[in-house]
Amino acid sequence: MYDVAALGELLIDFTPSGQSEAGMRIFEQNPGGAPANALAAITRLGRKTAFLGKVGDDMHGAFLKETLEQAGIDTRGLVVDPEVFTTLAFVSLNAQGERQFSFARKPGADTCLTSGEVNLEVLKECRIFHVGSLSLTDEPCRGATIFALEKAKEMGKVISYDPNYRALLWRSREDAMTGMRSILSFVDVMKISDEETGLLTDHEKPEEAAQALLDKGISLVAVTLGKDGAYVRTREGGAVVPGFLSQVVDTTGAGDSFWGGFLYQLAISGKNPKEVTLEEAKGFARFGNAVASLCVEKRGGIPAMPSMEQVEERLKR
Repeated sequence: MYDVAALGELLIDFTPSGQSEAGMRIFEQNPGGAPANALAAITRLGRKTAFLGKVGDDMHGAFLKETLEQAGIDTRGLVVDPEVFTTLAFVSLNAQGERQFSFARKPGADTCLTSGEVNLEVLKECRIFHVGSLSLTDEPCRGATIFALEKAKEMGKVISYDPNYRALLWRSREDAMTGMRSILSFVDVMKISDEETGLLTDHEKPEEAAQALLDKGISLVAVTLGKDGAYVRTREGGAVVPGFLSQVVDTTGAGDSFWGGFLYQLAISGKNPKEVTLEEAKGFARFGNAVASLCVEKRGGIPAMPSMEQVEERLKR
């Protein structure tokens, strides 16, 4: 059994890494993609995971498949397609380590996963099924995502959702709002950032947005607040869980690593999200904050995920 299986984008993050002798920017080839990042965090912490998605039959796809396998993530559900090219994201960082993206994805392999290519055996063997929103931007992957959610729901799986808004990949903000909200009825546990509250609900404040999501039937919600930590809400109420001080190098994967830590805690609790108390949710978020504070101290997504030993040391602060 897998603790968590995730469906979505698997891509290359080309991250700035200094300049050449000629003064040109140098980019590192870093494996990434939000669902894969979250799985990498969970696997690094010691739980079993599996990935469902598509890469091209090219040098980048081969690198990504090898990276997942080296990280201990099962790749039975990863389709390698010779007809499409692996999705690429070029990342620029400001002085604070905040990111801007430019995508090579018209189409990218991740958008080309079909319903018939979804590995149902992986779904059957997972406890938590996690999706993001980038697989909702284009067909046929949008249809494949809906198909997988329907099947996972029928199988009684816990459904996790992290929208991960990227404006460049939607036709408009309105289209993004419609698309990202379209799967809320499937969701049991959800994470959004404080910049996404108005996109997923009609409220900007984290407290009001989280309650609005609970009103839609979601049992457990976390809103990440950057360096200030996270706001969590259950049926018992809500609370802000402070973050940890860290030396920020690159915020790539920060939210994904937080959610990986949070889902790790949910997995080892053995509880359905509706059974999680506010105190337990606060503990999940504190653990996730520690994971994220370590992730941002390195460049890239998957390579930056911390070990349990590192997280336990950070939790002592």
